[in-house]
Amino acid sequence: MAAGDDDEDLSPAAPAREVARLPSPEIDRLRALAQRHTTPCGSGDTVWHSWGEASESLPPLVLLHGGSGSWTHWVRNIEPLVAAGRQVWIPDLPGFGDSATPPTGGDADALVEPMADGLRALFGPRPVDLVGFSFGGMTAGLTLAAHPELARQLVVVGAPAMGVVPERPVRLKGWRHLPPAEQLGMHRYNLAALMLYDPALVEGLALEVHVGNVVRDRMTRRRLARTDILARSLAQVGCPVHAIYGEADALYQGWIGQLEGAYAAAAPDFRGMALVADAGHWVQFERPEAFLQALLAALADGAVGRG
Repeated sequence: MAAGDDDEDLSPAAPAREVARLPSPEIDRLRALAQRHTTPCGSGDTVWHSWGEASESLPPLVLLHGGSGSWTHWVRNIEPLVAAGRQVWIPDLPGFGDSATPPTGGDADALVEPMADGLRALFGPRPVDLVGFSFGGMTAGLTLAAHPELARQLVVVGAPAMGVVPERPVRLKGWRHLPPAEQLGMHRYNLAALMLYDPALVEGLALEVHVGNVVRDRMTRRRLARTDILARSLAQVGCPVHAIYGEADALYQGWIGQLEGAYAAAAPDFRGMALVADAGHWVQFERPEAFLQALLAALADGAVGRG
């Protein structure tokens, strides 16, 4: 899932005796097209994948996935962004996917230094364009608050921790204690409850991505998403900031209209917020064409300085 707190803690402490798994030819195809990179993370590595060619005129485009995710949260966006001329880099955030667990904690604040170290190791002094989805948006904001020189601009997508939601809007169901056949039923429920507006999209690739990711989540006691830590962090982020949300994001039921004002109050160079119609929390998966249009517009605007 993606919000980054225990609303998406889909696992009691005891591991499942057996977990459901689904093959995904599309994920395998994209993985085969990628270059794989590693940067240090504690006693292990952060694993990165990249697609496309480096550009002298455009910085690397770094995408951070959501909670209980991996690079595959961006499975429907990678090739369109490469076709638009961007070199795309996506880490499995520490504690997720193929990456090692961060050494200093189990929430977004423990990812700041591994991410900063990784960006410096891969790109040196060159700032990137940074895009973060949900928990990844919170992680991106915290990272740039501590290391503002690392990015030319920031785009947050469906991010929590803006201090506008007074209660838990979604409660998900645990699954690790169930036999595999019943696990899939819980995965379908959770995708529909939190991630997707259109229930017809729950099957197929969305379910394949989700199942492949949640079984590798080792950061299952996250809490910062229920705070206003992103809003507080953005005060220290001086680069241009844009926001993109699905209009029907389940995390903001009844509060989506308050988000733009919260960003404007928090980020010194907030440039605007786009709402994508007929899309839920996982907006970049659910409406990839509309999301691409919104993201490219945000990146073009953020590349222009304002006096």
